[in-house]
Formats: sequence, structure tokens, C-alpha cells
Amino acid sequence: MHEFYENPLCGRYADEEMKRQFSDDNKFSTWRRLWLALAESEKELGLNISDEQLDEMRRHIYDIDYTSAAAHEHEVRHDVMAHVLTFGECCPRAKPIIHLGATSCYVGDNTDIIRMRGGLQIIRRLLVNAIAAMADFAEKYKALPTLAYTHFQAAQPTTVGKRACLWINDLLFDLEQLDFQLEHLKLLGCKGTTGTGASFLELFDGDAAKVEELEKKISAKMGFDACQAVSGQTYTRKADFAVLQVLCGIAQSASKFSGDIRLLSHLKEIDEPFEAGQIGSSAMAYKRNPMRSERIASLSRYVICDLQNASVTASAQWLERTLDDSANRRISIPEAFLATDAILNLCINIVRGMRVYPAVIARHLNEELPFMATENILMYCVKNKGGDRQVLHEAIRRHSVAAGEQVKLYGRDNDLLERITADPLFDLSDGEMKALTDPATFTGMAERQCSKFLTENVKPILEKYSSCLGAKAEINV
Repeated sequence: MHEFYENPLCGRYADEEMKRQFSDDNKFSTWRRLWLALAESEKELGLNISDEQLDEMRRHIYDIDYTSAAAHEHEVRHDVMAHVLTFGECCPRAKPIIHLGATSCYVGDNTDIIRMRGGLQIIRRLLVNAIAAMADFAEKYKALPTLAYTHFQAAQPTTVGKRACLWINDLLFDLEQLDFQLEHLKLLGCKGTTGTGASFLELFDGDAAKVEELEKKISAKMGFDACQAVSGQTYTRKADFAVLQVLCGIAQSASKFSGDIRLLSHLKEIDEPFEAGQIGSSAMAYKRNPMRSERIASLSRYVICDLQNASVTASAQWLERTLDDSANRRISIPEAFLATDAILNLCINIVRGMRVYPAVIARHLNEELPFMATENILMYCVKNKGGDRQVLHEAIRRHSVAAGEQVKLYGRDNDLLERITADPLFDLSDGEMKALTDPATFTGMAERQCSKFLTENVKPILEKYSSCLGAKAEINV
């Protein structure tokens, strides 16, 4: 039993890689890498910084004394200065030039951008694996007819594979948005206390070109093409909203998918994975609750709602800087990534282990198909048997009412087709009736659409991101 609260996203749901991405070790070592990049660039542009100072900083990027940092923060009430002092303790030669000319947001904001970029790269890998798993599923079942549902009422048949293409199509939208945000993500740079770069202009004796070059050098050292063109002390918080919007979109897609699985599970047409020793209910031993899908829905709701944090924060910033964003962003940004990581791992895990029950699907289809087949039967008998369209229409109406009554009042099987076959007005053989009610003739272009979509839309994406494939997606609880 743990003594204190532990975030369930870390303890139960998110994968190790995403937890490392938003860990303190990654955060504060990135601060130190940014201080090193600043000092290196300042030296390259002529400031009096020695190689010994830089070497000392390089040796101590990762050995962070958290006890010392906590003690300093308790005293100075400032997390960045606490870590400046802690870094200086293990780098006594470099201490005078650490954080030279910078403000807190130089390390804080730039690190947030760097961590969000890393988080998006992890999410992209998982997203590609989810698409690949669904594509395999769609290919396998592209020709299997199934009832489609509108308003969760039986409708014209589709195929199991074509339905999976709808899930994939949503994720392709999300991948497109993710790629766009990754491509356009920029560092804050080193803008100074109000975004004017005044401190750096002073350091370089009024040489504006060197101030601009300083940002370019830091950006390149941290693996970015560019910095924000203008800013206050912080980068615009609309950048956070843009990133979390991607995660919100993924959550929407995943929640829709999980809802479909829950409905199909109720119909007993599809089951999510269920281990031999898994317990569905503590009271009802026979139950196989769709726990994974329900967890997706639950976590997705959190991510979707979390976007509101970024929306309000972006709208509430005053002039060049206000601090009412800080505490909120420490929670809302990492947790959005951790939850989305868990969501996508669940999606992959479900699709890879999902079971389909063709016999149940066929039974449900056969229960509704007689009514759907009546128009084809009517046209066939008029065209090939010389029947009177109006007379046959009335006969079908009477038979349909009678068959429906048997189903609804007495729970019997739908015997509409047997009634029509036995009616001499239609003059149909069993073979003709079987051909007229073949489920595959009612799915339109579903199979073709599925194949074309997988070939033309999905395959190029999986080839482009082939290096991302192979995620394990193991579920621990």
C-alpha cells in the first residue's frame, strides 16, 4: 500500500517511454542541455567563455542533485533559479556564465516544446501501428457481409472490413494533423524577459546580427529549424492548444472506435481480447465486459475535456507574460500525452486480439435480410416470371406483416422468405430464392471500397512510416 497519491496515468495506464519523455530527469537534463547550447553559442559569437567551462557543463548534464534543488527552491521559491544554483554547485568554473542573459522561459518554454515534440513522435508511432493493425483486420474481413446500423437500427448491409475502414479513415485525419503540427513546431528561442532580446543585445554590445545568430545556433543545436518569429517572455500558448488539439482528435477517433466495439460486443458479433484468467465481473462470473474499450472511452473523455485547459490558458495570457499558466500546464500537457499514449496502446491491443464471430453475424443478417430482399424479389418476378407488380407488392406486404407479427409477438424466426417461396404467385424455386437473398449481393461496393482504400490510402502511409511499425502495445492491468 502506497502512502501517498500516485497518478493512475503513470501507475496503471501509460507506457514507459512516454513516462520517461515527461519525467523530471528528461525535463531538467534538457534545461542543462539548453544552458550548454546557450553558452556554446555565446562563446562562438565572441563572449568570454572558456572551453573548460563548457567541458564542465557537458560532464554534468545528467547527474542532477534533486535534494539540493529542492532545498534551493524552498529558499528562493523559484524552480529555475534553484536548478541554476544546483548546476553551479557541480560546475564551479562554469557557474558565473550559466543562464547568462536568459530568463526562466528560455529553459522552461524551450523544454516544453522539445518534450511535446518527443511526445508527438511517440504518438505518431503508436498511431501508425493502430492504423496498421486495423488495416490487417480490414483486409481479413473485407468480404464478410454484416448488417450495417443507422441509429443502431438494422440497415443495408456492409462488410466487417469496410466498417474497419471507417475507423482507419478517422485515424488518417489525425495523422495528417499530427504531421502538420510536428512540421510547424518551433522553439521559443532566447527572447529575453519581454521578448525584445534586450539582455542579449547588451551582451553583444548592440550587435543585433549576433543576437539573431544566437537564436539560429541554439535552434540548430537543439534539432529545430527555426524559433518563434516574435514572442513575449513566453511562446504563444496557442501552440499548446494546437498540439493538444491533435491529441483531442485522436481521443475522438478512439472513443468512436471503442463505442463501436462495445455495441458489437453486446450483439456478440465481436469480442475484444479476454485472457483465460480474466474476470469480467466480481459478482457475475459469466460476464465478459469490454473493459479495454470502456477504458478507451474513459481516458478519451479526459483528453477531450483537457483541451479546454489549453483553450482557456491561451486566452488568459496578459500582455508579455503572466504566471497563471504555469501550474496548469505542468499538469494538463503531460497528462494529455500520457492518456493518449494509453489510449492508442489499448486500440492496438484490442484490434490485434479481436475475435469475430461470423456465425452470429450471419444469423443477425439473416434475421433482417428477408425484408431487405423483397424489392429484389419483386423486380425479379416481374421481369423473369411475368408477374404483376402491384399484385406481387400487395402479396409481399401481407406476408411481411404476418412474418413480422410472428417475430415480435411470439419470438419466432423470420419466415418471410419461406412464405414467399410457398406462394404460387411468385413461382420461385429454392435455388432462385437462395440466389436472390445472397448477402454478398446486398453490400454494394463495400468490398471494393475497402480494397481500394487500403491500397490507395493506407498502404502509402504504412510504407512512409515503415520504421514506426512493431509497437508491442501490452496492457498491464
